[in-house]
Amino acid sequence: MATCSRCHQLVDNQAVRCPHCGNQLKGFGHPGIPLYQAEKDTFLCESCLYHEDDSCNFPQRPYAKTCTLYQDKHQPLIHESPKPSLSKNVRLWVERNRWLILLIGLIMVSIALAI
Repeated sequence: MATCSRCHQLVDNQAVRCPHCGNQLKGFGHPGIPLYQAEKDTFLCESCLYHEDDSCNFPQRPYAKTCTLYQDKHQPLIHESPKPSLSKNVRLWVERNRWLILLIGLIMVSIALAI
């Protein structure tokens, strides 16, 4: 569940408009893309990464109050996930390659019987 930026009520993630206050939550024609909205006396461009590096071509720039491409310059672009441990990597490799382990085992048994 998401929160409406205007009335702060819980709203379904797929909702295009807030059922409580009618606030538009998704970009027009893009129901899967969230619509970022500025607070009352601020503009989104003031804290947007695309405005800072001058790659934004939004017509309302630098006075945009709503935007679907907004990226907060204080937040990292890529969220790094923790690296799995060595034992977990080995366990995943063994699960994915059981046939290879079986084949190596059969070859070793064949060699042992041949000797």
